Amino acid sequence: MGHHQHHDHSHSHGHHTHNANKKVLLISFSLIFTYMVVEVIGGILTNSLALLSDAGHMLSDAAALGLSLLAFKLSEKATDTSKTFGYKRFEILAAFINGITLLGISLYIFWEAINRFLEPPNVSTNMIVIAFIGLIVNIVVAWILLKGDTSENLNLRSAFLHVIGDMLGSFGAIVAGLLILFFDLNIADPIASVIVALLVLISGWRVTKDSFHILMEGTPVEIEIEKVKDALLSIPEVQEVHDLHVWTITSNFPALSCHIVVKNNSDNDSVLNKATTLLKESFHLNHTTLQIEGSGFTHLSNEEYCH
Repeated sequence: MGHHQHHDHSHSHGHHTHNANKKVLLISFSLIFTYMVVEVIGGILTNSLALLSDAGHMLSDAAALGLSLLAFKLSEKATDTSKTFGYKRFEILAAFINGITLLGISLYIFWEAINRFLEPPNVSTNMIVIAFIGLIVNIVVAWILLKGDTSENLNLRSAFLHVIGDMLGSFGAIVAGLLILFFDLNIADPIASVIVALLVLISGWRVTKDSFHILMEGTPVEIEIEKVKDALLSIPEVQEVHDLHVWTITSNFPALSCHIVVKNNSDNDSVLNKATTLLKESFHLNHTTLQIEGSGFTHLSNEEYCH
């Protein structure tokens, strides 16, 4: 019986991407937070509810970006005996919290929209100016965030979606404000709100679902367990593959563990080399833990594991 752990996680590339993600988040957070403070001061000085409510939106963005930034910082903490994978999973937890928050924000916008359908508000031109400045800030922040790894990193994507949601809100407010100003269409405001709420709801649901799947140790969507098993069985010395698990530690960090039963008198090291190379090249699985067993080895059943 042999036991082998193989971990070659292309650290230099991952470290560079991690630093880039952290940098764009820090710049974005600073911009959003500064503009939020300006809006709060402006809202108090001018007694403008529109300014203060927009500052509330900015606060949710700042919180989302701050949480994502904290997750990146925490994930840098070294591993120890109580956290053998370190704090990398916190990135997924941050994405999950951000996803839940997006769902909450969309439901709140729906609620506000219903009230506005019943009682259309008077929209001042000040609101259009505020929304326009907010839109510009959000476009700049979204553009900065796109410099990071928003396609692969779930934590960064959740923060990006918060900003996009706010950007759509600002855009909707401008359109609604102009329609009210020129055509007296007061109903435009709640209609714009409902459209934005739907888009935020879809984004929030996707992030929540993806992060929940990772937190529940789900198999990465790009990996088919049966294909992995068949590939391992294609190695001549391999008789059986069991207790095969594939899960994700954090974004871009899939892991695999399994037991491989080999024919008697097989060269275990050779089988390990073939298996780890195959998993790395065919499935991009760099973090693998493989247990080699002879055909005479008796392993515990799942029921016995549980007890």
